[in-house]
Amino acid sequence: MSGAAVERDLLLPLLDQAFDRASWHGTNLRGSLRRLDPKVAAWRPGPGRHNVWELVVHCAYWKYAVWRRFDGAARGSFSLPGSNWFERPIEATAAGLRADIALLEEWHAKLRAAVAAASPAVFARPTGKGRFTVRELVTGIAAHDLYHAGQIQLLKRLASPAAGRGA
Repeated sequence: MSGAAVERDLLLPLLDQAFDRASWHGTNLRGSLRRLDPKVAAWRPGPGRHNVWELVVHCAYWKYAVWRRFDGAARGSFSLPGSNWFERPIEATAAGLRADIALLEEWHAKLRAAVAAASPAVFARPTGKGRFTVRELVTGIAAHDLYHAGQIQLLKRLASPAAGRGA
């Protein structure tokens, strides 16, 4: 087995466990969105603070940004105008939330496919201005998923009627 195959065998489970596969650490990003109510997703903990819905699209954007390093796609090729943070909800409906979760799933699938198909030299290759390698971006996006999964779990609890906040 080549070095790239071994590296893929380590990186793919890392991506999967952080996004949508069972793991020892608890809720992954996709799991944190299960049965999410649009009102809870749109709730803000305070003025100028991000809500769960915005975290969903933010995570989709950064999966796209890492994927872009694999594909060589031009900046600005994300399906929504802007970058990093996207004010949400545009339409506070279950359909609107499902569409943004589907966007997250789409970019995860594209990123995962790029990692699975990567040639041996890709993982050590510097990206952008050379600060980080592709390997570091892939491990970083898995950490990013878990970081925001934790935030989402906390925001859902704060937004719940049981917490006295209403949604």
